Parts: sequence; structure tokens; C-alpha cells
Amino acid sequence: MKPTESELRRNEKMASETTPLITTVTVGSVPRRYPHQIVRRFCTVARGSSLIALLITFLVCVVFAPSHDSVPEWPGHGSKSITYEELQAILLDTPSGLKAAEWSQYYTSGPHLAGKNLSQAEWTRDRWNEWGIASDIVAYDTYINYPVDHRLALLEKSKSDSVDAGAWKVAFEATLKEDAFEEDPTTQLEDSIPTFHGYSASGNVTGSFVYVNYGTYLDFEDLLKANVSLEGKIAVARYGGIFRGLKVKRAQELGMIGAVLFTDPGDDGEVTAENGYDTYPNGPARHPSSVQRGSVQFLSIAPGDPTTPGYPSKPGVPRHPVDNFIPSIPSLPISYVDALPILKALNGHGLKAKDLNEYWTKNTGLGYKGVDYNIGPSPDDVVLNLYNEQEYTTTPQWDVIGIINGTIPDEVIVVGNHRDAWIAGGAGDPNSGSAVINEAIRSFGKALEQGWKPLRTIVFASWDGEEYGLVGSTEWVEEYLPWISAANVAYINVDVGVRSPVFQASAAPLLHKLLYEVTALVPSPNQTVKGQTVRDTWDGYISTMGSGSDFTAFQDFAGVPSLDFGFGGQSEKSPIYQYHSNYDSYHWMSEFGDPGFVYHKTMAQLLALATAKIADTPLIALNATDYATALKTYVEKVEAKLATSQPELVTDEEIFEFRARTAGTEVKGDPEAFGESLARLYKSISNLKSAAIKLDAKAAKLAEEANEHIPWWKWISKLKLLHAIRTTNTQYKRIERAFLFPGGLDGRPWFKHVVFAPGIWTGYAGAVFPGLVESIDNKDFLNAAKWVEIIDGCINVATKTIE
Repeated sequence: MKPTESELRRNEKMASETTPLITTVTVGSVPRRYPHQIVRRFCTVARGSSLIALLITFLVCVVFAPSHDSVPEWPGHGSKSITYEELQAILLDTPSGLKAAEWSQYYTSGPHLAGKNLSQAEWTRDRWNEWGIASDIVAYDTYINYPVDHRLALLEKSKSDSVDAGAWKVAFEATLKEDAFEEDPTTQLEDSIPTFHGYSASGNVTGSFVYVNYGTYLDFEDLLKANVSLEGKIAVARYGGIFRGLKVKRAQELGMIGAVLFTDPGDDGEVTAENGYDTYPNGPARHPSSVQRGSVQFLSIAPGDPTTPGYPSKPGVPRHPVDNFIPSIPSLPISYVDALPILKALNGHGLKAKDLNEYWTKNTGLGYKGVDYNIGPSPDDVVLNLYNEQEYTTTPQWDVIGIINGTIPDEVIVVGNHRDAWIAGGAGDPNSGSAVINEAIRSFGKALEQGWKPLRTIVFASWDGEEYGLVGSTEWVEEYLPWISAANVAYINVDVGVRSPVFQASAAPLLHKLLYEVTALVPSPNQTVKGQTVRDTWDGYISTMGSGSDFTAFQDFAGVPSLDFGFGGQSEKSPIYQYHSNYDSYHWMSEFGDPGFVYHKTMAQLLALATAKIADTPLIALNATDYATALKTYVEKVEAKLATSQPELVTDEEIFEFRARTAGTEVKGDPEAFGESLARLYKSISNLKSAAIKLDAKAAKLAEEANEHIPWWKWISKLKLLHAIRTTNTQYKRIERAFLFPGGLDGRPWFKHVVFAPGIWTGYAGAVFPGLVESIDNKDFLNAAKWVEIIDGCINVATKTIE
């Protein structure tokens, strides 16, 4: 039977071994399930979107709707039970002079050298935990020294006609001790700490000696120009003007074999024994046996553990040689009563101070004791024997870290004070600051009890090892640098919280406005005019950031705007502060420094309010316009330096900055062309200022809007406001970071900030545009031009950051 035609077509379409594996199959159209399918689909999508929109609206209303008071709340602040004004009231009302005295007495009751104060660290941690601030101890293995033995003797060779002709005899043996007083228990402790220098070299050297004035760079240059022999001699320098370690550093560089440092009472101004004031403990003048201990690390080269520059001192890390960071010659601190026989031994030998220049006769205060201030050197038959034995070791140091968690994870404020001291006391340095920060923390604890939670996280720190070289804070910053760079908006430091009634402050320009606002909120203990505030009694001067305390790693290494303040100035009649001596004691503080601890209370109020202002207001309390304005004045200072080699000097700060300049001889490059190149900095700063004014105006407007009531149904407006505030705060946070140069300064790469650093030969005092200024001092205008490029680039980055 033949197949039909339809069967043949069907057989042709059947699969066979030649049929493709994939082929197109025609199918019929799918019939619509519903006659109005498109309309139904649209309605389904619309209904789902409406439900989602209603859910979002509900959540926004729950999270962001304002409370019944007039102050709007911010993300994570919804549970806050007290207003910002109520927080301020708590921070003003809680600090107590009696409590501050209690904390001061505890800290100053025994020795607490760096690496030997674990019990104090634990006590501090426990108190902070009691007050509601979660706290713990962070340890670092650091390289430091402890005193073993020392001696300083004036030796004379017997005359040729004596029985023991040519033999050396001891003409004077320095006590190297401070007198003990019945009135001051701290001075009577059997375990009191000997007089010594931190990071001083061990050694036993004997040689002629030379009086080197303050030991500044130009003091030594004056001696070289006068052909005074220095090599192989021992330097006798007076404290003051520059960091002590740099006096030893320059002496070492010039071939001297040792250094002896003493405090000249002439630097105490009016309040001296010569002017009829009783000495401590009977009066406000310096006691003749007072000795200033301290570190001789080369602080302007790099702070922190000298064996781990740039990274934290954790167990097992590689250790570097210390040659470039601490001295290789021995040094000792002595009192002026021990210095008298040594200085008198120079009478009649070499030039007199007055034969050099006016800087050598500044504040000489021992003339009435028979000192002629001859330079020397001493004759060959009159020498000093300086013996210094130190034990160097790697030992733990302990930072106490307390945290109040905020609600914005990448906006953090750090507040710190160091705990370690050179002596059993330390009532001014540092434990007035320790008492102050404790009272501030206790006050925040009271706010926490009432349900307060800050907008930004607050980290409190009790640093160890500051006295040796800012060790505890530097190691901590080096360890947590990535987090600090991402989150830290400001650092507040209180070192010497109180030692006089005179308020002082140094700060990054971003924080100037904050200082003026906060000081105007706190009543001054000085009520000669009823109702006056700290701002009313303060001259308003804010110095630039240098070094010498724990803000250094934050400002100069991490680019965090920093503030350091306290009642640490000196008026004409205020009692002389017994700096780093056994007489910086609880007794001195309660009798002379701050009777009643009223300034401790005031300082705690200032610290707490400054912290709260940054931590708990919607807009970070920074001001960009002040920074741009300051940068212009810094360039003007550079131009003034170019214009004259002998500026008019008025203040001590100006004098010592000038005397600490290096003295380059060979001119490199064209000074005139370099001067013209500064015009580009003015142009860039002008652009930055324009952007800064706009940013500050925007922040002020946002701050007003943040304090206005926003109806719940305007949730989109609130979201936009929150986004704008967030963006603005991020811009402020990044300004200071823009001025970091990864390569660091010439010869000291640890310092990254192109605007602020300690002067390379001052150590304490702040230098502005340090790379630029040091190049000018060295007459290296080619290198100065390089720094103009670097600074200009940083300014432009800052401008782009805030545009």
C-alpha cells in the first residue's frame, strides 16, 4: 500500500541520523488568560509599589520623626533622653575641685616612671569603668632607660709646689639631689627617683668645660666664630629656649664629650630669691636645689620608641639602630646650687658672655652669687668628671583606652593625657591633666546614666611614656593609623592642665573658633569683674602646633587637627613652677599652684565642653576659613624671612626661634626667583579661602536647618538634610589630611605635615612650612622651590576636597 502524500511529508520531518540536534519548531500562539492582561499587570505592579512606598514611609516616620521637643534627632540618636543644652549643664555642674584634689593626691603619692606604673594604669582603668566608660589597657614593648648611678665632680690638679704635686683632687662634688622638707611628704620618699635624663648615654668622661649659654644652634655658632675650642670638652648649658635634647645633640655633633644642664633663676623673671622672694616651700620662688629632669631624645627628628620609627613597638617586631634618635654622649641635669662652683671656676677664663652679643646676657640670674658668666674653656688643670650609668631595656608601657561608642562609626574624637612622670609627684605635669580628664570622664558618666549617647564616638586615653618621647601615644597612633585616618576628626590634649591662673592654648587653625566659643561658656575663677568667663581673662593668643606633648603623632604624622590647652602660662607674679623636680608635688599645687583646686574644676569644664561640642553637634565644630587665613599669614612670614636676616625680635618665642636657625653659607639657586615663586602659593590659598568660605557658610546654614523642626511627612527633606550634613562633615574631616606629604620632611621623614612640625632646632616650638623655612635658613633656594611645589600641591588637594 502506497503512503499518502501527507504521510510522506510527515516522514520527511521525522528525526534521523542526519537531522540537526537543534531545530526550529513552530508552535501556536498562547491564548490570553484574561481579556485585559496588560491592564491587570500594570495594576499589580502599581499596587506592589504602593505597598513598598507605604512601608518606607512608615519606617522613616518611626526612625526620623522628631520627638515632642523642638530639637530634631539624628540617626541613632532617637533614644537620647537629654538635649544638648542639658548635656552642657551636666558637664558644667559635675566637675568638682574636691574630687580633682582626690585624684591629684592619688597620682602624686608615689613614683610613676614610664613602664613602672602598671598599678596606676589599672587604677585608672577601674575608675573609668566605674563611671560607665568601657576601658582597657593596651601595652607596647618599648626601649627606654632607667638610672643606675651618677657623679659630677670638679677636679683640680695640685700645684707644683705642693706635697702631692700633679695629683688630682676633688674641688667640688655635686650632690645631684634635691633637699627634703617636712612640709612636703613627696620630697621625703625613700624610693624617690634620682636626677637623670631619659635616653641619656652611659659614660664616664673627664675634660675641660665650656659655658654654652642656652645651647641653641646660634649659641654654638657664636662660639665657633670666636674660636672657642669645643672638641673634647664638656658643655655646660642652661635650660630654656629649646628642647634639652637638641642642646646635647649639637654639642655631640661638634665633638664635645658630655653635657651638664642647669636652670638659671634669671629665667624666672620677677619671682626670684635675688628679688627678695622666699624660695619653696616658704615662698613662691624656685628652690636652689630644684633639678629639671627630662628626656634628651632628638624629639624633632622623630618621637616614640627610637627602635621602631613609623611602626608600633609590639613583641617580636624588628628593631632599628638608635644612633640618629638619641645621644651617644652622657648628660646630667643639675640644680643651680650645684652649678655655682662650676660656673665660678670659669671666672677669668675666656671671653665673658657680654663680649659676644645681647643674647648671651639675657636673663643671667647668678651674678649676685659671684658668677661672671665667662665662657671658658676651663684651664687644663680644672676639669669636670661626668659619670652616668643607665640601664637600657625593652619593657612594657601601658596606655589606658576608654570608649563611649557613638552612632556614626567613622567620626571619632580622641581625648588624651599622659600619666607618667619623672618624679613621685607630677602634680602639674602631668597629673593636673590626669585629674582634669578624670573629672571630665566622670561628668560624661553622669550623662550616660541619664540615657545620653553621643553622635560620634569618644575615645579617652591615659598615655604612658610621654616624658621619654611621647612614646605611648606615638606607638598607639602608629598601630591604629588606618583607622585614625578614616575616622578621627580631632584630638584634644591636656598635659599640664593647671600650674597657674594663666590660660594658654595651641591648636590647628581648624579648631580656633571652637576654642573661643568654649572658653566663653565657662566662668573664670578670677571674678575681679563679676561674671567674667575664661575667654574674658585670656588674651586670645593661640600658638601654632609644635611638639613636646601627645598631640604630635596625631597632628604631624596622621593629619588630625589637634588642640592642646591648660592653665599653664606664667604671669609676672605667679609662683614659679617647679618643672620636672621633686617640688612639682601635691603640696606645691595645693599651696601655690591651685589652692582649692578651683582651676582644676574649670579646666575639667573646658575639656568636657570642647569634647561635647565636637562629639555631639550635627556639624563637626571645625572652621575652614580660619585655616586659609592662617596659611596666608604663614606665607607672609616666609616673605619677611627673605627680606631680612636680622628681624625685629620682641617675644622670647621670637628670640629663640631666631637663635635656633641654622646658618647656611653657600647659596644654592636664585633667592629673587624663589621669592617670586611664592605668588603661586598666594593664588592657591586665595582659591582655598573662597572654597572654605562657601563650606563654612554651607555648614552654618545646615546647622540652622538641623535645629529646626521638620514635619514627619517631609521625610525626603530630612533625608536630603542628613546627606548634606554627612557630606559636609566628611569634607571637614579630610582638610587636615590633605597637608600630609608621604615622603616627610627633609632629614626627618617621620614628620609628614607640610604646614606644622616642631622646629628642627627648637623641638618644642612650632614651625610653619618647616621644609620651606629650613631650606631658606640653609640658603638652599633650589630645595625651597621644591617645597613650594609640594605645598602648592597640598593646598590644591585641600581645595578640591571641600569644593
